[in-house]
Amino acid sequence: MKKIILLTFLTFAVTAKAQEVKTLTLKDAITYALENKADAKKAKLEVENSEYKIQEVRSRALPQITANGSLMYNPVLQTSVIDGAAFGAPGTTMQVSFGQKWTSGAGVSLNQVLFDQSVFTGLRAAKTTREFYQINNQLTEEQVIERVANNYYSVYVQRERLTLLDSNYVNTSKVRDIIKGQFNNGLAKKIDLDRIVVKMSNIDTERQQIKNGIQLQENALKFYMGMPIETQIVIPQTEFEVTPAALTEAPNTANRTEYLLLKKQEELLEFRKTAIKAEYYPTLSLVAGYNYIGQGPEMPLFAKPENGVYWSDYSSIGLNLRVPIFTGFGTRAKVSQADVSIRSLQEDIKDTQLSLDLEYRNAKTQIENNIITIGNQKENMRLAGDILKNTKNNYLQGLASLTDLLDAENASLEAQNNYTRAVLAYKIAEITLIKSKGELKTLLN
Repeated sequence: MKKIILLTFLTFAVTAKAQEVKTLTLKDAITYALENKADAKKAKLEVENSEYKIQEVRSRALPQITANGSLMYNPVLQTSVIDGAAFGAPGTTMQVSFGQKWTSGAGVSLNQVLFDQSVFTGLRAAKTTREFYQINNQLTEEQVIERVANNYYSVYVQRERLTLLDSNYVNTSKVRDIIKGQFNNGLAKKIDLDRIVVKMSNIDTERQQIKNGIQLQENALKFYMGMPIETQIVIPQTEFEVTPAALTEAPNTANRTEYLLLKKQEELLEFRKTAIKAEYYPTLSLVAGYNYIGQGPEMPLFAKPENGVYWSDYSSIGLNLRVPIFTGFGTRAKVSQADVSIRSLQEDIKDTQLSLDLEYRNAKTQIENNIITIGNQKENMRLAGDILKNTKNNYLQGLASLTDLLDAENASLEAQNNYTRAVLAYKIAEITLIKSKGELKTLLN
C-alpha cells in the first residue's frame, strides 16, 4: 500500500512539473538564457580558464624547484685501465674498478630565469589574454540574446496566426450553421453547404499545421534558452507592440564587440611574433643544487659506515648562458609565418568593418520599409474587416453570393496574416539594428 501511495505521489509530482506554465517576457527569456544556456556558461568558463593560463605564463618567471632521488645497483662494475705509476708500479698498466655495488642519492635543484625575452613577452601578453576572453564572453552573450529574441518573436507570430485561424474557424462555423438552417428549409443549395464544410476542413487543417509549427518554434526557443523542453510558456500580448526605433547616424564599428575581439586577437598575434623573435636573444638562468649521496657494498638506505656505506653531500651554484648562433633560418621562417597571420587577420578586420556597416545600413532600410508596410497592412486589415462585415450582412439579406462571402473571409484572413508577418519582419530588423549599434544588452532593461 505504501508503494502504491509513493508511486502515485511521484506520478503526480512529475505531471505537475510537466504542466508547469511559465509567463515569459523577452527580458525573462534573455536572462534565463544567459544563466542557463551552455554557450553562455562555457564562455564564462573560458574567462575563468584564462586566469589559469595567465598563471601558467607567470610561473615561467618564478623559481623552479625540484627534488630528486635515486637508488642504483651495479651487478658488474665498470673497470678502467690506468698507468701503474700511480700505484708505485711505473711502466705497467692496471685494470681497476671504480664505484660501489650500491649507490643512492637525494637532492634539491633550483632554476631561476634571469633573462628570457620570450618569458617577458608572455608576461606582457597576459593582460591582453584576459581581455580577449572577456570580450569573447560578451560576444557570446550577444549571440545568445540575438537568437533568443528572434525565436521569441517567431513564436509570438505563430501564435497570432493560430488565434486568427481560431477566430476565422468560429466565424465560418456560424456561417455554416446559417447555411445549414437555410438548406434544411429549402432556401440554400447543397453545394453551398458542401463548400462551407470544405472551407472549415481547410481551416482546421491549417490550424493543425500552425499548432505543429508553434510546437517546433517553442522547442527551438527553449533550446536556445537552455530551458527544459517540457516547460509550458506564455508570452504576454504587450511584448509585440511596435515602437519605432531611433534611427541615428551609423554607429562607430570600432565599438562593436566583433571588431574589438579581432583587434585583441591582433594584439595577441603581435605578442606571438615578438615571442618568436625572442629566439634570437640569449637566455640566462641561475642554477643551484644540493645533493646527498651514499655508496657501499650494501643497500645504502639506513646503512652505516661500519657496514662499508659512506654518505657525503655536495652542492653547486652557477649560471647557464645560451646564445643562439645559427638555427638554419628556422626562426626567420617562423617570424615570417607569424607576420602572414597578422596581415591575414588585418584583412579580416577590414572585411568585418564593411560587414558591420552593411548590417547597420540594411537594418535601417528594413526598419524604414517595415514601418511603411505595417501602416499599409494595418489599413488593409481594417478595410478587409469592413468588407467582410458588409459582405456577410449582404449575404444574409440575399444580396451577395457565398463566393463573395468566402472571398471576403479569405481576404480578411490574408490581410491579418500579412500584418503579423510585417510586424515580425519589423521586430527582427529592430533586433538587427540594436545589434549593429552594439546595444543588445539594453533588451535586459
